Amino acid sequence: MPQPPPQGFRISAATGIHKGDRQYQQDQVALLQHPRIKGCLLGVVADGMGGRSGGREAADQVQLTARQLFERFDPVSDDSAALLRSVVAQAHMVIKLTAISAEQEPHSTIAAFLVLPQGDCQWAHVGDSRIYHFHKGRLIHRTRDHSYVQSLVDRGELSEEQARVHPDSNILVGCLGSEADPPLNEHRIGQLAPGDVLLACSDGLWHYFNDAELGLLLAAVSPRDAAELLVDKARSRARGGGDNLSLVVVGISPLED
Repeated sequence: MPQPPPQGFRISAATGIHKGDRQYQQDQVALLQHPRIKGCLLGVVADGMGGRSGGREAADQVQLTARQLFERFDPVSDDSAALLRSVVAQAHMVIKLTAISAEQEPHSTIAAFLVLPQGDCQWAHVGDSRIYHFHKGRLIHRTRDHSYVQSLVDRGELSEEQARVHPDSNILVGCLGSEADPPLNEHRIGQLAPGDVLLACSDGLWHYFNDAELGLLLAAVSPRDAAELLVDKARSRARGGGDNLSLVVVGISPLED
């Protein structure tokens, strides 16, 4: 069985989900503990698109695929990056097959991170659901959206703040269920440490915060309180026009705390 890192740490986690001001809930979120290995967690956010039934079915398929593959995953011998690639590939294929008989075209984003007992972390994402890694409130790394406005930011034509309020901010250039293979991006954290916080969330949440705001809040309160506060603040800032929103927060703290 894998041994914990020498310094040891405590993991605390929470999830949040809200329908926002939409008629239907198409976001899905999961935080899974490994059925056999302590200290192994999988967090998954899926933002479904394609109408009432199509989007929800696509997001449900992402979560079902993630759960099934994670239950068979062996943290001792299996490749964590390969697990997440398999979740993306299999969910993408099933969503495409579903579209053949569906009246609407189901699609979904995915933002998934895997925390391993040794203290390392692997993540993968497709679309505009995001994953953030903060350390004591400072942003260490985050995903880059597969979206039209992100391409404008990358070319220097928009700032991050301008991109958040751009009228075309919801246009994706890649997602699960599309005709083309999804543009999967991966990242690995070699060693998590006390003071680290991981946040995965849909665009219905991150749209209302800049990186600094997220870092400050996540450093100040527990994951459970952070999830509640972020949902409440996003709902307030949406002013009656908010999208579905979902998030997973995992915090790392010293054992002595």
